[in-house]
Amino acid sequence: MKNPYIGISDYCFWSKAMTSPAPGHIDPVTKFVSINPQDKIATMGSCFAQHLSRHISSSGFNYFVSETAPEGLSPEDSAKKNYGVFSARYGNVYTVRQALQLFDRAFGSFKPLDAFWKKGSKFVDAFRPQIEVDGFNSAEEVVAEAVRHLDFVKKMFLEADWLVLTLGLTEGWRSRVDGAMYPIAPGVTAGEFDPDKYEFINFTASEVRDDLYALTEKLLAVNSKLKILLTVSPVPLIATYEDRHVLVSTTYSKSALRVAADEAERRFRNIIYFPSYEIITSPASGGRYYKDDLREVTELGVKHVMRIFGNKFLNNQVVTGDIKIENNLVDTSPVVCDEETIEAALRDFQASIK
Repeated sequence: MKNPYIGISDYCFWSKAMTSPAPGHIDPVTKFVSINPQDKIATMGSCFAQHLSRHISSSGFNYFVSETAPEGLSPEDSAKKNYGVFSARYGNVYTVRQALQLFDRAFGSFKPLDAFWKKGSKFVDAFRPQIEVDGFNSAEEVVAEAVRHLDFVKKMFLEADWLVLTLGLTEGWRSRVDGAMYPIAPGVTAGEFDPDKYEFINFTASEVRDDLYALTEKLLAVNSKLKILLTVSPVPLIATYEDRHVLVSTTYSKSALRVAADEAERRFRNIIYFPSYEIITSPASGGRYYKDDLREVTELGVKHVMRIFGNKFLNNQVVTGDIKIENNLVDTSPVVCDEETIEAALRDFQASIK
């Protein structure tokens, strides 16, 4: 009787692909395409995506930043204002619905009704609450800056050769009026929470998948050459609004995102999945890829991910010479996470009532 497992690749067997190699040499990437150093590589998504942005830029590849810092702004101030953190100054894009709406806003098919929140005497962009540390002076200034920003987002979608999209969360907050998705709940760092205006949502795997399909189809309609490198963030939820343990919610969220990514890769020829999530959470790491808080990824873990990414997609090259780079900033500041403001806001509240 013929055994169908005879002759299949070693990476299909746990004993050969996981048990035998040293933990730091485990490489789960079996599908990849070499990126040309001249290709414009854009990034978008959760906090973990910033590690890929920095590796691409430091390798000399063309990390594509369409929205660059104004001339004369210092590197420190540029980092504070989120220039260069992602390919445009959109901050963290945690859910696929948020990414889909960002596309629609950039191309003029969606205009949210609730686009700015008050923060003391200042105003913030509800969709980019951390891009201006001191806030804007007026609502009109928020709107004008958003219009300018969306032009750069549109440019990024139209011109990028690659989009590295890191899926982060299924939980989020949206407007009850028009369904607009926000990166953080109103009332955490700005605005006020009103249950008649805002609601919590935890997207199902099928909803994430359908949004990912819709986003991909829209991207290809305006940029047929675009390739999408999908990843899932290995960073656990900092908090869940579901009435259950945060570990259970984290497991659900990452599982739903991973399922959606798998289905999208099978459906679209231009999508490739990169298993950064699997590298960090692998049992072979023995927990060494998370810091003591069991959430933040260690430098050792990041280096493993970047080594695999560089070997497979960048041909392990560090580019020198006359390569046209589309950004004017190499960001060395801490990773920016809107999610971190949840606990920070709680600490401020507790301190205020003592």
